[in-house]
Amino acid sequence: MATYVISDIHGQYDMFMDLLDKISFSDKDTLYILGDIIDRGPHPIKTMRKLMEMPNVICLLGNHEYMALGCLEFLMNEITEKTIADLDGKKLNNLVLWMRNGCSTTIKEFRELCREDQIDIIEYIKDFLIYEEVSVAGKDYLLVHAGFGNYRPDKDLEEYSLNELVWDRTSYDIQYYQNKYIVTGHTPTQIIKGNSKPGFIYRNKGNIAIDCGAFVPGGRLAALCLDSGEEFYSYTNKAASGI
Repeated sequence: MATYVISDIHGQYDMFMDLLDKISFSDKDTLYILGDIIDRGPHPIKTMRKLMEMPNVICLLGNHEYMALGCLEFLMNEITEKTIADLDGKKLNNLVLWMRNGCSTTIKEFRELCREDQIDIIEYIKDFLIYEEVSVAGKDYLLVHAGFGNYRPDKDLEEYSLNELVWDRTSYDIQYYQNKYIVTGHTPTQIIKGNSKPGFIYRNKGNIAIDCGAFVPGGRLAALCLDSGEEFYSYTNKAASGI
C-alpha cells in the first residue's frame, strides 16, 4: 500500500500509462492527481476517462479543469444563431481564456463523445477536490494544484478563494508551514528561479513542486511516492531522461 502524487498530465496519456507501470501501481495503492489532466497534449479526454475507471485515484481541481467547467456545457449544444446569441460576455471570456491555454485537443475529444459520456465527464470534474490534507509515514502533506494567493500566515485554508488555490503560483522561497509539506503542480520546475535541476521534482522550504513540464519539449511527467520520497519519471526522449 503506497500513496503517490502526480500533477499536470496535460493529455499525455502514453506518458501517464508508462508512469503507472514504473510505479507498479496496484489496486491497493492510492494516487492523487493535482489537477491539469486536460489540454495541450494529444489525449486529454482519453486520460480523464482512464482515471474515471480507477476507484483508487483522487483528483484535485486544476486551473485547466476550472476553465473547462465554464465552457463544456456550452460546447455540448449545436451551434445555432440562438446558442450564439445566448453566449454572453462572461461565457465568451471564459472560452477565449481557455482557447489561449491549449484547449483544442480537449474540445476535439470531448465532441467525439456521445452526450451521456459528455455529461459523465462534466459531473466527474465537478466532484474534484480543491485541496487535500493527508498523513503518510508520519509526515503531514497539504496537496493543492497551484498555491496560496494573497498568502498570510494567519489565513485559514477555508479563507482562500478558488482562484487563489488553482491559479496563483506558489512562492517556493516561502516556508508556508512548519509542520507540513506543501505539494503543488501548476508551475513547471523548469521555470522555478534558482532551480539547479529544472525538469525534475523541486524541494525547498517545505515545498515540493511536481510539475515537471510533461507538455513541453524534453519535459517529464513525474510521480512522487509520499511513503518513501522516491521519484519516478516518464519522458519522451533521451534528452529528457538525463541520459
